[in-house]
Amino acid sequence: MKVRILIFAILIIAGGVQAQDTVRRIYTGNRIDSIYSTILQQERLIQVFTPQDYKPGSNTQYDVLYVLDGGNWNTGLINNVQRFIEGEGSVPPTIVVSVLGIDRNKDLTPTHVEDWPTSGGGNNFLHFFKDELIPYINKNYPSNGDNTLWGHSLGGLFVINALLTAPEVFKSYIAADPSLWWDHGYIPKIAPEKLTALAGSNHTLFISGRLGKEAEAMKVTDIDTILHQKAPAGLTWKVIQYTDETHSSIRLKSTYDGLKFTFGWNKNNIDFHPMNGMVVKGQPINVWSFGDTTNMRYTLDGTTPAISSPAMKGIVNIDDAAKLTVRQFTNRARYDKVKSGVFTTGKPLKATAKGGAETSYKYYEEDQKKPKLEGIIKDKLTLPRKNDFNLEVNGWMEAKEAGYYVFVFNADTDSQFYLNGQELICWKGSYSEFTYTYIVPLEKGYYPYRINYIHHNADFGLKLNYLPPSSLKQINPVSLPFYNTAVLERLITIFTL
Repeated sequence: MKVRILIFAILIIAGGVQAQDTVRRIYTGNRIDSIYSTILQQERLIQVFTPQDYKPGSNTQYDVLYVLDGGNWNTGLINNVQRFIEGEGSVPPTIVVSVLGIDRNKDLTPTHVEDWPTSGGGNNFLHFFKDELIPYINKNYPSNGDNTLWGHSLGGLFVINALLTAPEVFKSYIAADPSLWWDHGYIPKIAPEKLTALAGSNHTLFISGRLGKEAEAMKVTDIDTILHQKAPAGLTWKVIQYTDETHSSIRLKSTYDGLKFTFGWNKNNIDFHPMNGMVVKGQPINVWSFGDTTNMRYTLDGTTPAISSPAMKGIVNIDDAAKLTVRQFTNRARYDKVKSGVFTTGKPLKATAKGGAETSYKYYEEDQKKPKLEGIIKDKLTLPRKNDFNLEVNGWMEAKEAGYYVFVFNADTDSQFYLNGQELICWKGSYSEFTYTYIVPLEKGYYPYRINYIHHNADFGLKLNYLPPSSLKQINPVSLPFYNTAVLERLITIFTL
């Protein structure tokens, strides 16, 4: 019996320690800081987690995520989830500021309720953020000025009240299972009128709840109804109700989904092919878009697309000179991506009836003006160096049918591909954009080509392939990258190293 009592006592103590708002110390990339608040008349402790790629003294700036009920209660969870999603490419590197609590019943509630003696200090706490904490973070840490507020339970109540009463303080708001029942539904009562003031504000709001009676009791269903009726243009919002979650466990999914929704961001490049080319006027070409094209818009006159521009879905048809510009919209305009391709008009390149049978090369090291090696490539080319060399390759390709050809070039920075003495591609890629493509009309016959390959990066290699006219008709855009099975099966190799 004594043993049972002892174990029970230990569990109570352990549970009490876990619930306390203590500093999280197991993560090394953080700093314990404090600020004296004249508004609150007290010293407030904060814990600041800087991004993993942060280098003191650099000019790089980051979004800031402010976490209510900080310390062991929430910060470890939120910081780890943020890092995970960042690694998956769905959010940018972010500074996480954990705001440790002293009296959450006071700080997080917008009104005073008799049964909660210290309640009603929420407005002062919000002024502390606006006038003291955020300016302090902006001054002492590499903030870019875009702030997100995260809160759970009473913290979620504070989050939504902040949006409704001082929307300029934060860019985005995440409320996990917010206690909207507070003071007989105070927030749902003031929300309809307050929401009208958010027109054109460009904020995001993510609210989570537990499906069923729990969402009703927390009045998450009420705010969902109000948002459907009253949310103005410019407020991007989402309410989600999870099944099989508790009031505590809901924080995990809410943080994951809330951060992804907040940014609506993807680090992958806009992927359309061909990237540039030549068009015979009146003989249209198709530009395929690959990967996730959600929220992409395009124009053909070179102007930056607006959200009202045509959606980039599947195929864009071009039959005249055009500058194709594609924009990927996010919920944070600073992270929108833009990519352009130039398509000129012209006639098919002239072919010759016969081509050479041999492929020659010249190999250079460093800044040599004369090649160190040169000759005819009979089989596989073996070179003295694996890196830091230049290679010139001259050969012939046969166009067995007339029509549009798409050349596919993988190389290293500043490498060039010429056809008939005309430069078609200058490679300026990266780890996230290996492949450059160019479409050009050809006659049936032979064409001389030249490759100027500059190799410095050991991870990059040289490949020159093409898709003939008959293959172009069989390719359909998919939600996969350009190098998918349908494309790979139809590529014809000209040269590879």
